Amino acid sequence: MNQEQIIQNTIAFVKEELKDAEGGHDWFHIERVFRNALLISREEKVDVFVVSLAALLHDIADPKFHNGDENLGPKIATKFLIAQKVPKEIGKHVVKIIKNVSFKNSLEDNSNQFTSKELEVVQDADRLDAIGAIGIARCFNYGGFKDRALYDPEIIPNLTMTKAEYKKSTAPTINHFYEKLLLLKDKMNTVSGKKIAESRHQFMETYLQQFYNEWNGKL
Repeated sequence: MNQEQIIQNTIAFVKEELKDAEGGHDWFHIERVFRNALLISREEKVDVFVVSLAALLHDIADPKFHNGDENLGPKIATKFLIAQKVPKEIGKHVVKIIKNVSFKNSLEDNSNQFTSKELEVVQDADRLDAIGAIGIARCFNYGGFKDRALYDPEIIPNLTMTKAEYKKSTAPTINHFYEKLLLLKDKMNTVSGKKIAESRHQFMETYLQQFYNEWNGKL
């Protein structure tokens, strides 16, 4: 098994699959998560091949762009990994990471949820791309894609959402900061992830203060 060749094949596959994807969930998102994952892996005792494959394939078919189907991504990944002759146990591990990486899974009882150090690394890498300057850009890009309001003072963020409620939410984009983005810093798994998240979290706090100042005519 030539791991480097499989990684290159995976990159080519993902680029092709996501060539028409929404701007916040396109190849460049995958590339950033991949880089984040490799960076975090330097400080963690993990199987970097598993981390790499999972980072590259984690959003191969994001459910929110496929009628909420949470099985499509794992199916596509499984088929691809088999075609690449990736050993069965490695393939299973990668697919389990894909099934469990999403933030929305943290909104339900996860006592029996799969865990691994590799999942923690990929999860942190993905969450880092959801916060900070790029996280803000992605948040508003998706809100525009879904034709959502920027902000409505009358609609209060729902901080006790279930997974089902989260998936159906049509709340203004600013609410998403409170319902997800600002929560991610304290959900980081790794030392590196936590360290990087601190400054990105602070940037979002500063951005929100500026947003409210401008909204309320204070500047």
